[in-house]
Amino acid sequence: MKRRDFLKATGATLLGSASSVAQARPNLEPAPEAVGMLFDSTLCVGCKACVSKCKEVNGMPPVIEGDAVQYDSARDLSGDTLNVIKLYQNGQANQKDQEVDGFCFEKRSCMHCVDPGCVSVCPVTALRRHPKTGIISYHVDACIGCRNCTMGCPYNVPQFEYDNPFGQIRKCEMCNQAGVERIDQGQMTGCAEACPTGATLFGTRNELLIEAKRRLTLKPGDIYNYPCGDVNHPDSWHEQEVAAYQPHIWGEKEAGGTNVLHLSAVPFDKLGMPPLPERSYASISEGVQHTLYSYLALPAAALVGLSYVVHRNTRDSEGDSDE
Repeated sequence: MKRRDFLKATGATLLGSASSVAQARPNLEPAPEAVGMLFDSTLCVGCKACVSKCKEVNGMPPVIEGDAVQYDSARDLSGDTLNVIKLYQNGQANQKDQEVDGFCFEKRSCMHCVDPGCVSVCPVTALRRHPKTGIISYHVDACIGCRNCTMGCPYNVPQFEYDNPFGQIRKCEMCNQAGVERIDQGQMTGCAEACPTGATLFGTRNELLIEAKRRLTLKPGDIYNYPCGDVNHPDSWHEQEVAAYQPHIWGEKEAGGTNVLHLSAVPFDKLGMPPLPERSYASISEGVQHTLYSYLALPAAALVGLSYVVHRNTRDSEGDSDE
């Protein structure tokens, strides 16, 4: 190989690597049969029936905080709590669903992102997005305990069992993990089934988006029959005055969207939701990673070229010495 040819080859590799920046992938699209939940904060009364049902379905013990407490008092997600209700309150907290001098309840559980960061950062595919339902599942047999997923989730959902010598990652799998499989059996999630007011509603992502958008068109003070359980096949209806919703469906577009959608009368930033762009972090980081990996091809190509030149020069030198 002549020096000119070698420089041309390495230059072409460099240009090919640089072009990969423009090829960073777009956000993933929702799974074709994506299922999810709609949490409407204006309907939540803080009864925590969803928390109890979640623990019953997943065989988890109650979290008791304080000697005088005799009930499940979990304040956040953990290895023993996959679904928790949090309280927002301001000032006198005498009016529900008001930002000032008001209060409301907010649910925390896995959002089942359309373009999940936890799946993107897992080096061993222990976290996977189901190709049809979009459910983000965890596979303990593949997990190496690196806990990258806990840092890759903008909602701080995956929790590691630090107090267990054989600890694993725990998160909501929408009641469809091994040994539970409610969705595959045609059932709804446990939390949606247990909610008495329909604050947590189960259904397909498309159906839930339609329902959420319908609610945003309602006028505050109107009476609306809210479906309970499954949005398409409700077990019952909960009649209530419509609150003054924030004109936004959380999860419709945030970081590529989520299969779990939220509605609220209180601004979402007050409820602890992170500020997120529409572009998913996974698509951005993977674009950067693939660009870096592509650039690694340059020194590899250079090494191959140099090895060939050295080999040829050595062979030519040996041939000259034989003569």
